[in-house]
Amino acid sequence: MDISVVIVNYNVREFLSNSLVSVSKALEGLEGEIFVVDNASDDGSCDTVRQSFPSVRLIANGTNVGFARANNQALSLSSGKFILLLNPDTIVQEDTFRTLINFFRANADVGMAGCKILNPDGSLQLACRRSYPTPWVAFTKVTGLSRIFSSSRIFARYNLTYLDPDENYEVDAISGSFMMIRRETYEEVGGLDESFFMYGEDLDWCYRVQKAGWKVFYVADTKIIHYKGESTRRSDIDELRIFYKAMRLFVQKHHRGSLLFESVIEIAIVARGLVAMIARIAKPFAVAVFDFILVTSTILVGAYLRSGRFFSFPGYAYPWALIIPSFIVVTSLYTAGVYSYRKLSISRSFTATLLAFTVISAVTAFEKSFAFSRAVMLVSGALSLLILPGWRLVIRLGGIGSATGTRKTLFGRRTLIVGVGAAGQEVLRKLRNRPGEGYTVVGFIDVNRQRLGEKLNGVEILGSVDTIGKVINDFRISEVIFSTDAIPYSTILSVISRSRNRMVDFKLVPNSLEVIIGKTRVDQLDEIPFIEIQYNIDRTLNRLTKRVVDIIVSLLLLISCGPFVYFLRLFSHSQPSAFSSAVLSLPKVLRGSMSLVGRPNQSDVASAAETHAGIYLGKPGITGIVQIHADRPMSGEEREQYELYYAKNQSLMLDFEIFLKAVAYAARRGS
Repeated sequence: MDISVVIVNYNVREFLSNSLVSVSKALEGLEGEIFVVDNASDDGSCDTVRQSFPSVRLIANGTNVGFARANNQALSLSSGKFILLLNPDTIVQEDTFRTLINFFRANADVGMAGCKILNPDGSLQLACRRSYPTPWVAFTKVTGLSRIFSSSRIFARYNLTYLDPDENYEVDAISGSFMMIRRETYEEVGGLDESFFMYGEDLDWCYRVQKAGWKVFYVADTKIIHYKGESTRRSDIDELRIFYKAMRLFVQKHHRGSLLFESVIEIAIVARGLVAMIARIAKPFAVAVFDFILVTSTILVGAYLRSGRFFSFPGYAYPWALIIPSFIVVTSLYTAGVYSYRKLSISRSFTATLLAFTVISAVTAFEKSFAFSRAVMLVSGALSLLILPGWRLVIRLGGIGSATGTRKTLFGRRTLIVGVGAAGQEVLRKLRNRPGEGYTVVGFIDVNRQRLGEKLNGVEILGSVDTIGKVINDFRISEVIFSTDAIPYSTILSVISRSRNRMVDFKLVPNSLEVIIGKTRVDQLDEIPFIEIQYNIDRTLNRLTKRVVDIIVSLLLLISCGPFVYFLRLFSHSQPSAFSSAVLSLPKVLRGSMSLVGRPNQSDVASAAETHAGIYLGKPGITGIVQIHADRPMSGEEREQYELYYAKNQSLMLDFEIFLKAVAYAARRGS
């Protein structure tokens, strides 16, 4: 048998499935076997392997026995001339196995080899070639000198960043995510040291291989993708603690008696722990300090507007007039959870600020010695109500921190789908049926240019895999989703490698079309059924608030813009612009028959009724979530999904986002 592939899995079912597909393709033309050792996953990994990959030899452990022991279980049963230890969160190229086997056959003194390993963004994963952690190497790594002087042979030995990643050369160690070893070498040095639970066992194995007289090589002729850290991300494992524990174990085993080395490791453990603790505390504290400074600034602005000077309070009022109001606001925001579990919440920051200034106004009203500050606090309150929720809104609309709530911004992630077949179009359909996920599909990428410019379900084929880099730049793409049934893994890896310097995330959709695999998470694509619940738009408070906003905004627009629009209509016989049509519809909003933001105004269409299956969907709107997607064809089912989504999630912030999107859409059409 040519090769035995050993994969240890822990709760990464989706990644494992995709990896097994790529491994099966890479084994074509070779005689091979695949082992999957599952360390007590509870995500259905074992069932998936049994059902979808019956030829795989599955070893299902009842407990998590660790990486080294799990690999040894399969190593003892393997029979291949070459053995590959492979992480489940990897994608191998079709030629990877054959390339490494040929390299071994051409270099009889090489006992172990690894290949080029890429991060999902196309950058090189530094751990794929390393030096042993001598005291100096460990010191440069811990202090960050290896990162600062990444091109220096003196300081950058840990990850060998001074070497060309596109050349082959002997190294001290390779990554445990991809380690191929000769059968003869394995039988001579034995399996992994089970004293290492996770981390360090790969370093130890490389060390023992070299001590036995074999060479360890980094081979750049082929490459894989590694979605690093997926198993640890889905567990309660203290990754940092286990890493340094493994380093300590390696030092004790191979550098016994090196007091300097052990001291460096101990200092690193303590230092990293302190840094992690300070970072956890400092992040929310820094945001609170920022809010404190903003509120204090608004008080100074209020003082300036009142008297022409920033510092115009009586002497006895300092520093209390600046500190106490800001402290009350920050305390209110903290109580509302804005610095913890509701980060970047606009509604909570607005409500907390409003309540805080209500308290501040009450204090200034009853405390005569601070009566001078009433007008100042009124100005400060108005500015704070704009600024504190405002900067959070800017960050959310910019896509930063989009995971802080249950719904992503409608401005979304500009997305390309690579693959124009049935699977690619099914991905498009599922993304459209999940408007809250934030994917804005800009176009398709085909394998060639024969169908360039053709539209599929209203989405244009913008380019081929050869021109994807230009498409990413021209259309400001932030997400690229590969449909793996249409694109070979070698092509996927090639595209990612060529695009490594672009600010873009690459994701894969396995053949099952159930998930999107990205570098930080797995997005479920299965459509969520709508259950019978009271949607936001049907809540009494939401309906009342929406009606009040409709009246206020429509009145303001009619007073400011109405006369101008009506005057133009008297002397113009052309079709009214989108803006004019909106202003002419404002009287209906005032009467209550329409809303500023709502459903399409199509009274002749059955779906325009205000209810659906007993669910109140809201009034017709001048604009709305369906209307802002009017530049492409939309099926009845898709329209229904959008309308139900809006009814379920309606809020003032969602209405505001839709309004901004409508303005942007109108500006594009007018330009």
